[in-house]
Amino acid sequence: MLKIIDLRKRKSFALRSTSGQKNNTAIENAVRAIIRSVQTKGDTALFLHTKKFDGVTLKSLTVPQNEIRDAFKNADKKFVTVLKQAAVNIRRFHQQQARKPFTLRVNGGSELRQLFRPIERLGVYVPGGKAAYPSTVLMNVIPAQVAGVKEIHLVSPPDKNGNINRDVLTAAGILGVKNIYRVGGAQAIAALAYGTETIPAVDKIVGPGNIFVATAKRMVYGKVGIDSFAGPSEVVILADNSADPTFVAADLLAQAEHDERAVPILVTPSRSLAIKINSEVRRLLEKQPRKNILALSLKNEGRMYIVASLQQGISVTNELAPEHLEIITTKNEFVLKQVRHAGSIFLGNYSPVAIGDYFAGPNHVLPTERTARFSSPLSVDDFLKKSSVIRYSQKQMEEVADDVALFAEREGLHAHALSLRLRKNKK
Repeated sequence: MLKIIDLRKRKSFALRSTSGQKNNTAIENAVRAIIRSVQTKGDTALFLHTKKFDGVTLKSLTVPQNEIRDAFKNADKKFVTVLKQAAVNIRRFHQQQARKPFTLRVNGGSELRQLFRPIERLGVYVPGGKAAYPSTVLMNVIPAQVAGVKEIHLVSPPDKNGNINRDVLTAAGILGVKNIYRVGGAQAIAALAYGTETIPAVDKIVGPGNIFVATAKRMVYGKVGIDSFAGPSEVVILADNSADPTFVAADLLAQAEHDERAVPILVTPSRSLAIKINSEVRRLLEKQPRKNILALSLKNEGRMYIVASLQQGISVTNELAPEHLEIITTKNEFVLKQVRHAGSIFLGNYSPVAIGDYFAGPNHVLPTERTARFSSPLSVDDFLKKSSVIRYSQKQMEEVADDVALFAEREGLHAHALSLRLRKNKK
């Protein structure tokens, strides 16, 4: 089960947050070759790589509109209802993030403005393979739509029959996404970044994926924007004796379920609580379909930190800067005020991470590997660009020209200074 680590007598600590993403030269070389082939061969490369990696020979990369409609038409009605309500919740939350332009007028009539413009063309990667992720569709597409992005292109790897998962198509259909392609892996990222005969080059790529997808996103960054360099998913649960041991155990298992590298962590001032939770983890684990994955995650990455006090627990939590943080204590609001670094925060026994992953409304695309120290969840801002507008009158420009020219000359930029003085001295 989870390893128990006693921090009570430590005055300082440097804690490992996750296993980290190690550089793998073989993977990097393979991804580089795939990107190069897509750049030079376009659709031909996509067909070849799809046959090689997904085991399917495609006739077309594009998912036709009737296939999207059929997926929605034949979908489980109860699930469609849940998807629609989740979409409403997610859209409502992200609409509160909407930005408004502003104008600043200063003495003399000069005008300074900031404008917001959505990116024009977005690529969304939705993983396939062993599982389906309609939640990825909702969380990545909805904030882009709220921002005003008009053109969204979705890619996802096909199954052995050449089909995209029906739940993914249903979610896309609910949101009105029409441009969907049967391609995954590094080749899909390359296609979105550089364009092919079928898939247009986009301005930004968002969405999770395996190590090949993550590596490809790193390599095309700069050519296009990306959402983040995501690492293994992680949760920290800061709990005292008010926490239900069964609930906490279930949430640790839910985190471990992502994959073998997922990071489930408990921080508590109660050793007896940690022992109870470990016992519950052992009991619940036996009934889980993904038991092998869970067990590996718990063994390799799972930890229980015993702290001297709730205050030390807060310090440990801030050091870890987790992707997900559950606070289950008798002083939740007090703790919340002192938490400085966390992607998404869940308060109390009845706010599990799972409700945020799918339904509540805030985005589940979150900073990992301590990057919550300087970054934030995916939001409407990620799909907006800012432009500044500056308008000076002749009189105002002439009043400041010498001062600004002096500034430019101090930096050795004499042509900058010239551009100001010419205007001031022109008769």
